[in-house]
Amino acid sequence: MLQELFQLLFYNARIKLNHWIPVKFFIDNIFVIGIVALSGGALLWPVLTQRGKRATAHEVTVLINGGKATIVDVRDATEFASGHLANAKNIPLADLDSRIGELEKAKNKCVILVCQSGARSGAAAGKLLKAGYTDVVNLDGGVAAWQKANLPLVK
Repeated sequence: MLQELFQLLFYNARIKLNHWIPVKFFIDNIFVIGIVALSGGALLWPVLTQRGKRATAHEVTVLINGGKATIVDVRDATEFASGHLANAKNIPLADLDSRIGELEKAKNKCVILVCQSGARSGAAAGKLLKAGYTDVVNLDGGVAAWQKANLPLVK
């Protein structure tokens, strides 16, 4: 009985490794693997294409209180009129290319870009970085995050 137990515990069977099993799995599940890769890429895309720095509402408040920041709201005029950050300058994203000269004085300052959710300001950050602005900050979450943090808006 002890010998049978010993043989059971230390059995030296040859292990056959078939290196084609992973290849067969890949071929059999190519569509599922493709969908997983595509959805993963779609989730990573905003992170990979991010322009400029991102800052929370409280970090932006610290920058504003430091006094060396210019706030640019890239929403439309109607959205801007419904409520905006104090001392913000409204330059809609569609007009940014033609009105970028208005920000020439702020080229050496920190430029804080704001929109409703953070998507348009990300695109604006890319344009400003191309134009030579070095310190561009995007308000993460936009005005919605600003309101969620119970910070004031000016109408």
